[in-house]
Parts: sequence; C-alpha cells; structure tokens
Amino acid sequence: MTSKLSLLTIGAALALGLSTLAASQGMPVAAHDYKAALPGKYVIDAKHTGLVARVPHLGFSYSVFRFQAVDGALSWDPANPGADSLKVTVDPKSIVTGPVDGFTDEINAKFLQIAKFPTATFVSTAFHPTSATHGKVEGDLTLLGVTKHVTFDVDLVGAGKGFHGPVIGVTARTELDPKAYGLPAFITGPIELIIDTEFDGAA
Repeated sequence: MTSKLSLLTIGAALALGLSTLAASQGMPVAAHDYKAALPGKYVIDAKHTGLVARVPHLGFSYSVFRFQAVDGALSWDPANPGADSLKVTVDPKSIVTGPVDGFTDEINAKFLQIAKFPTATFVSTAFHPTSATHGKVEGDLTLLGVTKHVTFDVDLVGAGKGFHGPVIGVTARTELDPKAYGLPAFITGPIELIIDTEFDGAA
C-alpha cells in the first residue's frame, strides 16, 4: 500500500510539475472541467479529429475503419447545457479500410452506397453533463437515409485557451444497431463508433 501511494504521489507531482513548466514556457495548459470551456461558437479541428468504426466480422473479430473527412459546429454555453447544440457531418467516401485491394471501393459502393447517400449526419437534441469530465449527448444520427436516435458517452480530455483561441477536446462513443440502418445481416452485433476531436472557438 505504501509503495502504491508513493507512486500516486510521484505521479501527481510529476503532472503538476509538467503543467507548471508548460505554463512558464507559454504553452497552453488544458483544464479538466467542462466549465473551463468558454461559451461561444466552435468548429471541429479536422487536423485533430479521428472517427473510427469498429464493425463485427462474422462474430470472430472486429474490422476497424477510419473516416477522414469530418466537419462539425458546436454552440456551447457551460452554464446552460439546454442551449448547447452540435451538428456533425461525415463524408462516407473518406473511409480508410486497410491494406486489401479494392475493399474501400466495395464498401463505398455496396454497403455505404455513397452515390445515393453522400453524407452521414449527427444533430444533437440534448446535452447532459454528469460530472466535470463526463456527460452524454443525445441526438439523431442519419446514415444510409435512415435516422435513429442515439446517445454518445462523452469524456472531456481538456478545455481552455489554446494557441489560437478556446479549445474543447473530447472522446465520444456510441453503438449502432446495423439492422436498424439496413446493413447486411452478417454484421452480427453492434457497430461501435469512437470519435476523438478538438473543437476550436473564435479567438
């Protein structure tokens, strides 16, 4: 127990020291409380965003796909979660499927049907903060022309003033029922969506 407490103490001291050093050198220091995120309009920083879909593969494993083109706008007021709103748009043809020749084209044409459904969207309906660093965001997800209500579990990574203005960084997760969106029956379980992103506000 003593050694464990000592390690925790050392870790806390190291984290504090690194934060102090960063601040002294003019580097941004992220706060771990959503109330540190200034109210205003934010947009997704595409350079610091990754959207991953983990799709069951015949019940044996998961295929991991990444979507590279993600845009979004956030209206944010930490004092009034009821007024917050978020809209995210994903370009399905930006999918990266891995080192299998022709697989990306097959996914786009046969499963995502990008010619008919060129975008996927999420539009929030409610924000529910549950702690300084966690909450849920409800909304409507439209994929393949089908709209379903989903809830994302959201963890705040950091908030505060970045190099060019306010920043909010989060990780969000949800699960989709593939049958609800008309995806093939051989996808035998829920699809997990994970998004890591930074929202940039006006300076």
